[in-house]
Parts: sequence; structure tokens; C-alpha cells
Amino acid sequence: MTIKITKSKITYLDQELNAMIFLPDENTRPAKALAIFTHGYTSHKSSILSWATRLAEEGIPAMIFDQPGHYLGTFSEVESFEQYKKHAPELFKQAYEKLKDISTNKDYKNLRVILGGHSLGALLSLLALESDDFIGLDTMSLCVGLGMPPKGVTHIFDTPFYKSTLNVRRQLVSPAISPDVIFPWIKERKEQLELEGKRVHFITGADDAVVGKDGTQIMVDYLSERNQVSYDRPTKLPHHMPEMAAPHIKKFLKDEGII
Repeated sequence: MTIKITKSKITYLDQELNAMIFLPDENTRPAKALAIFTHGYTSHKSSILSWATRLAEEGIPAMIFDQPGHYLGTFSEVESFEQYKKHAPELFKQAYEKLKDISTNKDYKNLRVILGGHSLGALLSLLALESDDFIGLDTMSLCVGLGMPPKGVTHIFDTPFYKSTLNVRRQLVSPAISPDVIFPWIKERKEQLELEGKRVHFITGADDAVVGKDGTQIMVDYLSERNQVSYDRPTKLPHHMPEMAAPHIKKFLKDEGII
């Protein structure tokens, strides 16, 4: 199948962020969904390129975008962490507006809106669903490499090995979202999620050392009380290789009747 890739931009405050739109062949059947994804912390949109490509091959228009303050994607700056917390989840709505305008299927209200991402990007997709931005739309979230640490257990973020990697990683992002600032917030914000009536699917590898053995299951249990939540745990999907999630995303969407 022929895929058309279009360069795009979305705006964070007064700065532009790079994005890419993946459109299926015009001769394919009308899409049942649109998909919008973003990457993990200190990463960039090409880390999830395979997700958008795979979905476009299956007839679903998809968009991937760079987060603000992540230098591997766009040389933008986050001046205030408070602004990042407020405005980063809003990027999904902006991306949705751009993607639906370019999609060949104009029956927007009957399209499933798939929001998702890897790690930090997955959390932002949940925050987007938590907001009022997508009220009235048929939404779902695809979360790859996301979980909650068990209580009383030393998380990998607090281990000497992981801390030894942070000298490089903190230089890949704006100082306002440095590891010592954003990691405590990520933990706290996951524990404060207020989602109800949402469809959420988690994909975390059994070999994901960052999320750990039980991290995703803990988050699944936490969200399941008021939401429809499912979990796929592939044998091989290390945290630093989110591109390997593409076939698992495809399988899930096929099982859901979306492709």
C-alpha cells in the first residue's frame, strides 16, 4: 500500500514543534479511526515511526509529534514546568484538529480517536483524555511502557545505575523539565489520574526494566474500577525500543474491529 507522509507543525505557546502525518492510500476503505502519538522522555518522534507507518498501512491516518523541550526532536524550549504541565496534553487536541482536516474521511463524529504514546507520551495521552478536550468523541488511549511502582520498592529511577545515565539525558531536554523536576511529577500525576468511562489499553514488555515486573498491572488495577482497561505483555519489548510495539498495536486494533 502507498502511504503519503506530510510534514506538519503544532504550536506550544509561541514555538513550533515538528510533526508528521501518515495518510493511507486514497483508494483504501474509509478509515474507522484517527491516531495521534507522541514519544517518551528525552526521545523524539522517530522512536514511534513504526506505529504510524503500520497504522497507515492498515488504513488509519496517523500523526506523530515532538514534545516541547526535547532537543532530539525540535530545538524548542520549556521555560516553565507549570506551563508544560498545563499545555503539553493540549497538543493532542491540536494534532487531532490538523489530522482530521487532512483526512479523506470527513465523518468525524463516527471516527474513533486513538491517543497514545510511549512512557511520558502515554501519560500525556491519558491527561488529554482526562481533560475536556475530547468530550463527545469516541476515544481510546494506547499506552506503551507505562506503569506505577509498587509501594515500598526502590524504583529504577532511584537506583545508582539509572542515576548514572541522567547526566546525558538531562542535557537532551530543557532545564525546566530536567529529571529531578519531571520524575517526581510523573509518579505523582499517575497516582492522581481521574479517568472515568474511558477505553485504555496498555502494552508493556516483560523485559521492560523501567516499568518493572508488576508496574503496568498495578496501573491497570488502579484504572479498572471506572474504566475499560486491558493489558498486553509481550515477551520482548524493552523500554528503550518502543518501535517494537507496532505489531502489538496492530493486533489490538484488529481485535477491536478498528482495522
